[in-house]
Amino acid sequence: MIVTGTFGASSYSIRDLQLFRDADDTAVAQALADCKLVRLPRGEALEDGLRARLYILLAGSLAVEAALGEGNIDRILPGESVGEQSVLDDAANLDAIVALEDSELLVIEPERVWQLIDGHNGVARNLLRLLSFRIRATNARLRRRQKLGEFYRQLSFNDGLTGLYNRAWLNDALPKLVTRARQDGGPLSLVMIDLDHFKRFNDTHGHIAGDSALCAAAGVIRAGLRPTDFAVRYGGEEMMAILPATPQQQAVMVAERLCARMREAVVFDDMRLPLPHVTGSFGVATLLPGQDERGLIEAADAALYRAKEAGRDRIGT
Repeated sequence: MIVTGTFGASSYSIRDLQLFRDADDTAVAQALADCKLVRLPRGEALEDGLRARLYILLAGSLAVEAALGEGNIDRILPGESVGEQSVLDDAANLDAIVALEDSELLVIEPERVWQLIDGHNGVARNLLRLLSFRIRATNARLRRRQKLGEFYRQLSFNDGLTGLYNRAWLNDALPKLVTRARQDGGPLSLVMIDLDHFKRFNDTHGHIAGDSALCAAAGVIRAGLRPTDFAVRYGGEEMMAILPATPQQQAVMVAERLCARMREAVVFDDMRLPLPHVTGSFGVATLLPGQDERGLIEAADAALYRAKEAGRDRIGT
């Protein structure tokens, strides 16, 4: 950064500076007359940015990245300023400021900034407008970041292959569903599903076909549930349907419907291939008094085992 002169000796006008528009041009010009002008070559950082100073860009352009980073970079154009916040709260300016091209800046020390604020209402109004704009822009970024964070959080709860909820979601949600069922005094049922002879299916048709079978089965489960129900990929070829406010008898009916639809689901578009269908075994359990989410899963898993022992492609309770 190279000192090139003072504002009073330059060809720049107060009207070129957004912060001082609509202020008393003559008085403000006199106050700024001995303020330094500095040149910042392209690619160079503002090395004394740690000091509490106000910088107004006169020519060129700057990139300003907030101290917290996070990839948000503002571009500062001629007439705009940086460092207002550091002057007002008398703290170091920790923003990273880099010249995008050869640039010239007006440097105003904190004491001079306060003199201008105290002596010129127009300067104070402009500063308030500027800070209000910055706050609005920051809040908009925070809202976008929150939405993006929620998007990725939800994405982390979904199985990448089938689109069903995954084990992480289950670990987070099932305890809450159990608690809600106890508070409401209503039933909560769980259907555990396992695709029959899936290893044989994979060995015969390959893993790509196996993935297609998993997606087809997931589609059957998703389409066969109410909007208030939840479909989960528990792991491997095991899936799960969580049925809030559903007693045992109704849950068995849901499982029977899913079992029948599973037999009809087409895995391959090319019907010339053998074994175009898959079947599933289903275990149904309903939350019992004093039972927690782990006990509910274990009960559904035991019911699923009974369905397999009985010949698969059927419902166990």
